[in-house]
Amino acid sequence: MNSNNFRMPACRLATLATVTALAAGPAVLSAGAAHATTDHGRASAVVLRTGLDVSLLDKTVNVPLAVTLNEVQAPQSAEKTALTARLDGVNGGRPFTVLGAEAASAGATVTGELAEGSVRVAHARLHVPGLPLLSLVEVGTVTAKATCAVGKRPVAAANVLGAVTVLGKRVTLTAGGPTEVKVPGVGEVRLDLSRRSATTRTAAATALELKVSVNPLKLNVAEVEGTITLAKATCESPMVPPTGHPVPSHDPASDVKSQGGRADLAQTGGSSATPYIAGGALALVLVGGGAVTVARRRKS
Repeated sequence: MNSNNFRMPACRLATLATVTALAAGPAVLSAGAAHATTDHGRASAVVLRTGLDVSLLDKTVNVPLAVTLNEVQAPQSAEKTALTARLDGVNGGRPFTVLGAEAASAGATVTGELAEGSVRVAHARLHVPGLPLLSLVEVGTVTAKATCAVGKRPVAAANVLGAVTVLGKRVTLTAGGPTEVKVPGVGEVRLDLSRRSATTRTAAATALELKVSVNPLKLNVAEVEGTITLAKATCESPMVPPTGHPVPSHDPASDVKSQGGRADLAQTGGSSATPYIAGGALALVLVGGGAVTVARRRKS
């Protein structure tokens, strides 16, 4: 009687242990799965950006000149060809032209597979406060483009085409290093040509970056210093969302063949659930063996 009353719970306990072991396997797998966050990518473009400090009246008054022309973030585009600014104490308080061009466009686009920023400026004339008649820079055509495509290396390109004039002097720019132009009684400009950078997901291109230090004589502006960026584009590639399909293994051990042929799971009857089935069977054997041992002791 005691023996029969014990065997039923033991069998049930063994069955429960087996089911628990089999169910635990898929739960552990799903808990360890990683979920990547999606990213739609980014792109930007700007025709002109200035960061200048303007000192007036022997540096008794400091006025910043921070302006931009055609600065866009994807998805957007702009085609303004002139930028004016107003600074108290300069040009009689009236607006003055910072940049004038025959054509100036900036565009930024982003899709599921591509992020791209691009800029084109044609026949540009750049001015700074205190030099109403003399252009800081005149250039034929400048372009900048940054392209980031999914699965491809990002690409950045920038070009300056045609003649370049700085403070009235015609100069030849080289990509090997900065070009410095000094004009006595006016100031100096350092130009960096076609700056480019790229990583595994990002790219940036700048056609011209200028470091300006202007101190014209006998004018109402004591000093102009800072940086000017002409034609810059950036991008960051979109990330591919997870597909949910298993990634094929490239483990060399998976290609090892046995003497009787390939020892894959299809021939041996194994699968990804084999470890859990084996674990459940082992639990069943242990619990069953324990039940038999206890039953024999009670009979004795």
